[in-house]
Amino acid sequence: MTTVMQFCKCPNITSRNAGAAGKGFSVLTLLVLLQLMFVNGVRSQDLHFSQFFNSPLTTNPANTGFLPESDYRIGAQYRTQWTSIPVPFKTFRIFGDAQVFRDRFETGWVGLGGVILRDVAGSGNLISTKIYGSAAYHQMIENTGLLSAGFNIGWANKRIDLTKFTFDNQWNGKFFDVSAPSGEVFANNSISYLDVQVGLNYAWFPTDDIYVHGGFSAHHVNRPRESFFNERPGYDNRIPARYIGFADAMIKLNEQWIISPAAYFSTQAKATELMLGLHANYNLTGDGEQQLIGGVYYRGGDAFIPMIGYQWKNVRFMFSFDANTSSLKNATNLRGATEFALMYNGYYSEYNGDMRQSLCPTFAR
Repeated sequence: MTTVMQFCKCPNITSRNAGAAGKGFSVLTLLVLLQLMFVNGVRSQDLHFSQFFNSPLTTNPANTGFLPESDYRIGAQYRTQWTSIPVPFKTFRIFGDAQVFRDRFETGWVGLGGVILRDVAGSGNLISTKIYGSAAYHQMIENTGLLSAGFNIGWANKRIDLTKFTFDNQWNGKFFDVSAPSGEVFANNSISYLDVQVGLNYAWFPTDDIYVHGGFSAHHVNRPRESFFNERPGYDNRIPARYIGFADAMIKLNEQWIISPAAYFSTQAKATELMLGLHANYNLTGDGEQQLIGGVYYRGGDAFIPMIGYQWKNVRFMFSFDANTSSLKNATNLRGATEFALMYNGYYSEYNGDMRQSLCPTFAR
């Protein structure tokens, strides 16, 4: 995560109130943060969610208005991780998107949407705020395919409270002397920049019981600069481009089960992340109005991610837990991340939900 990268620019960071015991504590904290950077490649430097399929617009802007089951949707996601360190990382996201201009295209439509993300990390309150507007065009290909292209443009801001930090230069052998010079040269404690993402995806639905979907996106294509420090010769503070590829499917086995296998891959600079797994919907009521959701995913070299959820009509709630399997499991006491997602899919007033054709497999209603 970029969050970790910014913390680790400072050689020794701990709470202002820490004494000699705090130094030992800060070393443990820094070891966790450093391992986050280097162990198994740190899967990605950007904010990310384990339930990537419930974060469609940040996975790929071509997903904007890509709504095979509804006309619009709104959603929220909350993630907290590394609860064994004093101030866990917390990330919150809300989004919404909709199909528009369907009457202007015979076999296509436009999707419009927006995302707001906020991330708070560490005792220095490193706060990231990102606001994106997103647009995509979707074109039907005969009766069994859908091709989409999209982009989003956003404003990003990061700020940090430097008064809550102490640095290695302030250690006098017994305690941290906050009146001593830190030895660090910060240009700003708040930075803002423009950020651009683009993406493509394709869906194939040969029968009512099979739906396959995949896509590719490039993030930070404008390579914005991000640093609290003055520019230094030979140091590139531009954000590396991030590339994401994903594939998922929905397969209806019968009127009781729909399974959804999925794969997700991300690479940024020298960091990579690979997730594989599936979840399944079980029809509780026969008409599909109530469904139980369960599944498990695996992030390579990092964590198993069991998840459970419940859907009532057009409202879906899901919970997942990252069970750490990497060498960090001892430092974190096996604590990983918890994540909650809430989604609502809706229809325009002139449409009746029962009459809306779905491109995805559904239970009979």
